[in-house]
Amino acid sequence: MITLSSLQTKDIVYIEDGTKIGNLTDIEINVDIGRITNLVVATKSKVFGMFGETREIVIPWAQVMKIGHDVILVKKNGAFPTVQINQKEDNSTIFQQ
Repeated sequence: MITLSSLQTKDIVYIEDGTKIGNLTDIEINVDIGRITNLVVATKSKVFGMFGETREIVIPWAQVMKIGHDVILVKKNGAFPTVQINQKEDNSTIFQQ
């Protein structure tokens, strides 16, 4: 059995070229059929190597090829939907697509 907390420690990596996408932040489950439908992965893009913004990528469960000890391998299949996360001054969160 695998727990969500153990999945969150694994890196998400493209199987084709070994590029690290990010880390798992959440999963989406279809409760009607009791199956995982998507992985939500936080990525960080850096500007000038220092500053960065966090985005979340939604990866369909069908793209997950293997869950290993340290990584989760996924297939590249076009662009995944991304959501930009912005922190407001009062520490609340704004999601933008």
